Amino acid sequence: MADDQRDRQDPTEQYPRPDFPAQDQPHPGWSGPMDPPPDHGEESYRGSGRLEGRRTVITGGDSGIGRAVALAFAREGADVLFTYLEQEEGEARETARLVEDAGRKAVAVSCDIREEDRCRALIDRAVGEFGGIDVLVNNAAYQMAQPDGIEAIPTEQFDRVMRTNLYGMFWLTKFALPHIPAGGSVINTTSVQAYKPSPHLLDYAMTKGAIVTFTQGLAQMVADRGIRVNAVAPGPVWTPLIPATLPDTAEFGKQSPLGRPAQPAELAPAYVYLASQEASYVTAEILNATGGTPLP
Repeated sequence: MADDQRDRQDPTEQYPRPDFPAQDQPHPGWSGPMDPPPDHGEESYRGSGRLEGRRTVITGGDSGIGRAVALAFAREGADVLFTYLEQEEGEARETARLVEDAGRKAVAVSCDIREEDRCRALIDRAVGEFGGIDVLVNNAAYQMAQPDGIEAIPTEQFDRVMRTNLYGMFWLTKFALPHIPAGGSVINTTSVQAYKPSPHLLDYAMTKGAIVTFTQGLAQMVADRGIRVNAVAPGPVWTPLIPATLPDTAEFGKQSPLGRPAQPAELAPAYVYLASQEASYVTAEILNATGGTPLP
C-alpha cells in the first residue's frame, strides 16, 4: 500500500492476497482481530475539498465501507452523522475520532434501522444537528451464510435481512428526502450479489437486487427536484462482516480477476464521486467496483 491513494500501483499487489489465516467472529464482527487488518484509508486518503460544508448521513458507519466513507467524506470537508449497533460502540468511537481529526463534526448514533420510529428519529436528529441533509448513504446491511440451502434459512434471519437491507433504506430515504435540497443526493450500497447471486447468500442477494431497482426507480421519481440517486455495487470487500458471517474466509476474494478482496479504502472514492458536484449528470446509475467481475 502506498502513502497516498493517488500513487500509481499494481492493483493485484496493492493489498494482501488470499489465502488468509482462519478466523471466525460472532456477529457483527470487529476490525481489531482481523488478519490482515482492514484499511479504511487512515494513512492514505487525501481530500481535496470536494464535499466542503456538506451535511451527510451514513448508516453502518462504524466499520468497513461505512467507516471508509465517513473518513473520506470528512477529509473532503463534510460533517458526518453515522449509525452503529449498540455492540459496536468501540468501533463507532474510532470512526468518530477519524472524522473529528479531519476537523469535521462527528455525530455517532446507536440505531437499529429495522424499526420505523428509530429511522424517523435518526433523520430528525440529523436535521437538528446540521439543519438539513445534503447526502444520505444507505450502507447498513445484514447477511448470514446458509450453505445448506433455502430450507436452512429461518424466518427470523429472512426477516432481519429484509428489514435491515430494505425496510431501513426505504424509511430513511422517505424521511430524509424533504430535508435534501436540490444538488443533494442519495447513495445506496448494493452488491455484485445483485447480478451474480451466491447460493449460500440467497436472501441477502435478493435484497441487493431490490436495491438496484429502488435506486433506478427513485432516481426518476426525484430527478425534477434536482436530487440524484445512485448506488455502488462492491464485489468482495474485507470487512468485519466477512469473518462474522461466512464459514470460511481463507480464500475470500480469490475468485475476483484481481485475485483478492477490496479493502474498504478502495470503495470510498466511488461514494465521494457520486456525492460530489462532479457527478451532476449522474443519476439512476450503479457504479460497479468488483475487482474485474463483469456485470450488466
